[in-house]
Amino acid sequence: MPNVKQVLVCQNRTCRKQGAKSILEAFAALPVPGVTVTASSCLGQCGNGPMVLVLPDMVWYCGVRSNEVALIVEQHLIGDKKVTQMLDKRFHPEQKK
Repeated sequence: MPNVKQVLVCQNRTCRKQGAKSILEAFAALPVPGVTVTASSCLGQCGNGPMVLVLPDMVWYCGVRSNEVALIVEQHLIGDKKVTQMLDKRFHPEQKK
């Protein structure tokens, strides 16, 4: 069975104010076979959003903008490489540079 990924896009209050609805729409416009994109409730990272969590990879992206979604799709969801400049440093401290 292929590696099935799930993308959670926080749609709670703060993330929505920061543009999370457009992030969800951007992912929906770029479907990837085997990847499910879901609107989620609060991911517990208020103020750092819009937040995107890729499962089962446990990769957290923070401050995502709709024009950056294509990069996540191409590099991470298709290419299986993290978009290092967008990683939340609290969850991925190895990316500090």
